[in-house]
Amino acid sequence: MIPEIGHISLIIAFAFACCLSVVPLVGAWQNNSRVMNFAKPLSFGMFLFVTCSIVILAYSFATDDFSVKYIAGHSNSLLPIYFKISAVWGGHEGSMLFWVFSLTAWTFAVAVYSKAMEQVFIARVLAVMGMIAVGFIAFTLFTSNPFERLLPNFPMEGRDLNPLLQDIGLIIHPPMLYMGYVGFAVAFAFAIAALMSGKMDAAWARWSRPWTVAAWAFLTLGIAIGSWWAYYELGWGGWWFWDPVENVSFMPWLVGTALIHSLAVSEKRDTFKNWTLLLAIFTFSLNLLGAFLVRSGVLTSVHSFAVDPARGGFLLVLLAITVGVTLTLYALRAPKVSSKNRFTLLSRETTILVASSILLVTVITILLGTLYPLIIDAMGLGKISVGAPYFNAVFVPMMTVLFLLMGVGPLIRWKKARKGELAKQLKPLAISSIGFGLLWPFLVDGQLNLLVSLGMGVACWVILTAGKDIVNNGKNKDGDWQLGRIPLNHWGMVVAHIGVAISIIGVTMVSNYELEKNVRMAVNEQVQLSGYSLEFTGTKNVQGANYSAVQGQINVYQNGKFVTLLQPERRTYLVQTMGMTEAGIDSGLFRDIYAALGDPLPGNAWSVRLYYKPFIAWIWFGALFMALGGVLAIMSKRYRAKAASKVAKPVRQFVIEDAVPQGG
Repeated sequence: MIPEIGHISLIIAFAFACCLSVVPLVGAWQNNSRVMNFAKPLSFGMFLFVTCSIVILAYSFATDDFSVKYIAGHSNSLLPIYFKISAVWGGHEGSMLFWVFSLTAWTFAVAVYSKAMEQVFIARVLAVMGMIAVGFIAFTLFTSNPFERLLPNFPMEGRDLNPLLQDIGLIIHPPMLYMGYVGFAVAFAFAIAALMSGKMDAAWARWSRPWTVAAWAFLTLGIAIGSWWAYYELGWGGWWFWDPVENVSFMPWLVGTALIHSLAVSEKRDTFKNWTLLLAIFTFSLNLLGAFLVRSGVLTSVHSFAVDPARGGFLLVLLAITVGVTLTLYALRAPKVSSKNRFTLLSRETTILVASSILLVTVITILLGTLYPLIIDAMGLGKISVGAPYFNAVFVPMMTVLFLLMGVGPLIRWKKARKGELAKQLKPLAISSIGFGLLWPFLVDGQLNLLVSLGMGVACWVILTAGKDIVNNGKNKDGDWQLGRIPLNHWGMVVAHIGVAISIIGVTMVSNYELEKNVRMAVNEQVQLSGYSLEFTGTKNVQGANYSAVQGQINVYQNGKFVTLLQPERRTYLVQTMGMTEAGIDSGLFRDIYAALGDPLPGNAWSVRLYYKPFIAWIWFGALFMALGGVLAIMSKRYRAKAASKVAKPVRQFVIEDAVPQGG
C-alpha cells in the first residue's frame, strides 16, 4: 500500500503542475492579482507531493520491498543502507523521479525568494516552470513509473545495484548533476517570462543571474565529481574520455558559462538582451537533448540508461515542442527589443561577446562530434566513432583563445577603452606569463615542451590578470587599496577565474608528464616509477557486505623510506557475480600514485597497472574554486531581498514596440 501512496502523490503533483502552468497565466492575462496569487501555493503543493513521492520510494528501498519492479531490479537485502537510498536515482525510473524532485525544488525556491519581484512577472516564471514540470511528471508517470508492482508474484530478493554504482560517487554525483541540469530551467523560465511580458530590463537580468550562477555551480561540482569518480572507480587512470554522455553534461556547462557573462552585461549595460535570451533557450534545450540522448538508448556508454526507445520518442517530442515554441516566441518578440547603449570594438562588451561566441562555437563542434556517428548510423552508412583526437584538436585551440580573453575582460573598460591604457596594464603581465611558461618545463625535466609552456603560460596569465583586477578595483580615489571596496560578487568572479587557471595547470601537467606501466609483479618484486619504488608483497582475501575481493598489497618507497601502502582490489559481487576493479591510490597535492590490479598470472604473480599522475588533483581543486566563486557571487548583497527590492520597479526599462499590455 505504501508504494501506491507514492504513486498517488505523484499524480496529485501532476495535477498541481497542470494548474500551475495555466492559472497564473490567466491571472496575468486578466491582470487579476487574486488569480496570480495562486502561483506560489500551487508551487508549494507540487513540491510537497513530489517530495512525498520520492521519500516513499526511498523508504521502500530501505525496507526491501521487492514487489516494486524498480526496487527488485536495483537493490538487494545485502546492499548497505546508504546504497539502498542512493539507488533511488541509480536507475532510469528513479532518476527521472529525482529529476522531477529537483525541478519542483527549484520552483519552490523561486516562489519563496521572489517576494520583491513584480507579481505578474513571477506568475509567468512559475507558470513556465509548471509547464516544464507537466512534461517531466507526465513522462515519469506514463513511461517510467518507479512504483510499478510485480504482484502477485514477486521475487524474494532483488538483482542488486550495478556494482559500478556501489560507490560514494553515486551518493554525490547524480544529485549535484541533476540540480545543475534542472537549475537552468529557472534561467529559461525567466527568459520566456520576459518574452511573454514584452519587457527586457536590468531588473530581469539581475533576478535571473543568481539563479543561473547557482545552477552553474551545481553543474560544475557534478561534472567534477563525475570525473573524479571515473578516475578512481573504472581502473583506467583517466579523468576525461570525451564519452558522449560526458559531452552531454559538458555542453550545457559551456553555454551556461556564456549565459552568466552575458547576463552580467545585460544587467550592467542594458545590452546583449537578445543574445542573453538566446543563450538561456539554448542552455535548457541542450539539457533536454541530453536527457533524450542518455535515456533513448541511442547512445552506448557506461553512463547511459539503456531504455525503451519509445521513452526516447516521448522526450524527443518534448524537446521539439519546447524548442519550437520558444524559438517561435523569440522570433516574434526579440527583434523588437532595442538596446540604447553602444560600445566600441575595444571594450569589455566586445570581449565578453567574442568569448561567449567562442563558447557557443565550441559547443557546436562538440555536438557535431557527438551526433555525427549517430546520424551516419541512422542513415545506414556504417558505424564510425569520433574520439579524443577530434575533440582535442578543436577544443584546445579555441579554449586557448578564450583563456587569453579571460585575462583581458576584467581589465578593459566598459563601452570604450582609453588609448594605450590596456596595453600598459597587460604588457608586463604578458611578458611575465610567457617567461614563466617557457621556464617551467626546464624546471620539471630540463627540456623545452611547447605544450607545457603554452598551458602553464596561459594559467599564469589568468592568475596575474585576476590579481591585477583585484588591485585595480580595490583602489579608492586617493589611490589607496581597501579590501572593503571589492564587492563579494566581484570576488566570486576572481575566484572562479583562478579556479580555471588551477584546472589548466592540472590538465597540462598530467597530460604531459604522467607515467604508465603495465607490469607483471610477483611476490617481493619491485618496480621503479618516477623516483618511487613499488614492492608487491602479495594478496589477501577481503569480505565486504555484498562482495568478496582479492586485495593486493603494494608498498611504496621513496629514497628507501616507506611512503604508503596501496591496496588495489578485484571484487566479485555475490548477486550479479560481476568483477570490479577498485584502484589503490595515494593522493597528494602534487602527485598521485595509482595502482590497479589486473588478472592473476602463473607463478603467484599478477598483472598490475601503475600510474604516476603529477598535479592531477589540481583539476578537481580548480573545479571547487569555480563553484566557490559561484557561491560568493550568489552571496553578494546585490542579490539579497533588501537590495533586490530596489529593482522591483524596473530601471532603465525597454519595452517591446507594439507589445501587449502589462497584463497580457
